[in-house]
Amino acid sequence: MKRIALVAALVGAVVFASAGSVTSAHASGSVTAAPASSISRAQAVRKAKQYLAFQAFSRTGLIKQLKYEGFSTSDATYGVSRSGANWYAQAAKKAKQYLRFQAFSRTGLIQQLEYEGFTPSQALYGARAVGL
Repeated sequence: MKRIALVAALVGAVVFASAGSVTSAHASGSVTAAPASSISRAQAVRKAKQYLAFQAFSRTGLIKQLKYEGFSTSDATYGVSRSGANWYAQAAKKAKQYLRFQAFSRTGLIQQLEYEGFTPSQALYGARAVGL
């Protein structure tokens, strides 16, 4: 029975150590994890990077997506701000994605990119990047 309790205590310490910071007091059984807000923010950054790896987003579009996923506005904004995204490159990528499936005039593509949340200069950059 003591062996099971010892294994459970060690597993618990490992789980807390991998999830956040552990104080030196863990030997006495008290463990202090990282604040939930910093964990949530780290998860928002991770999720933003995951989305950007396979789909183009505007900054505002990605914030909306993270909020839809359940992140608070604060955490979503934090995650997007630290995602490392180049929003001009994202506009170009999104423009290319649109043209793969649908025909657009130059003006129509710029309007669509702006509707998606890209700034006017980002939308113009995206249209130019695909030759329109």
